[in-house]
Amino acid sequence: MRIATYNVNSITARLPRLLAWLESSGTDVLCVQETKCSAEQFPHAELREAGYEAAVNATGRWNGVALLSKVGLDDVVTGLPGGPDYEGVQEPRAISATCGGVRVWSVYVPNGREVEHDHYGYKLDWFRALAVAVAEDAAGPRPFAVLGDFNVAPTDEDVYDPTVFAGLTHVTPAERAALEALREAGLSDVFPRALKYDRPYTFWDYRMLAFPKNRGMRIDLAYGNAPFVKAVTDAYVDREERKGKGASDHAPVVVDLDL
Repeated sequence: MRIATYNVNSITARLPRLLAWLESSGTDVLCVQETKCSAEQFPHAELREAGYEAAVNATGRWNGVALLSKVGLDDVVTGLPGGPDYEGVQEPRAISATCGGVRVWSVYVPNGREVEHDHYGYKLDWFRALAVAVAEDAAGPRPFAVLGDFNVAPTDEDVYDPTVFAGLTHVTPAERAALEALREAGLSDVFPRALKYDRPYTFWDYRMLAFPKNRGMRIDLAYGNAPFVKAVTDAYVDREERKGKGASDHAPVVVDLDL
């Protein structure tokens, strides 16, 4: 089974590229983030024609998540159980389902904006709720993984220049401690190989030639429990999909399993 995660940065804007990538990559299950469309606007028909069922949690603002599957889509849970609200609502940042015997979450963790901003506190609260929500599955016998845009670089080696990010979100001790809490719950970071250069970055800003200069970050992650990790045969960042006109500012992370 091939499972991937991809922050598409607008599924409607990226749909032709996404459909082509799904076909060429042979992905069975895709965790999507930043759909930037409502559930009604989601391209169900086009994806169904390509062979994918879709479960969607989206309201039409700048976030939104989905799961696409060719191998089944059962026991769908929309949202983060026990998750915090922001400005009075629970944002559409999580969805989970069982796909071909694997329990999968697609998550789009809040950005945090600035350390002094209330969105940063919301981000940490969201992480705490996530750790609680996944604990039972993480410790269970069924292959289980949380994939998505975590908006945290796990270590200084996961950013092109740590000094550039000093004092900013995505690299703070509190955010990295939130990832540690997930690992303590029974999840491990499935570290992907890079197709080019020595670090598997997954995000490059659109500005200041960040991609051609490889000024990136690894913030799109796959966290799996022991049965999931045991089944992994390969993992890589498809950096090629970040190239060219109309690309997302993220690249897909692909994980192959032998189940």
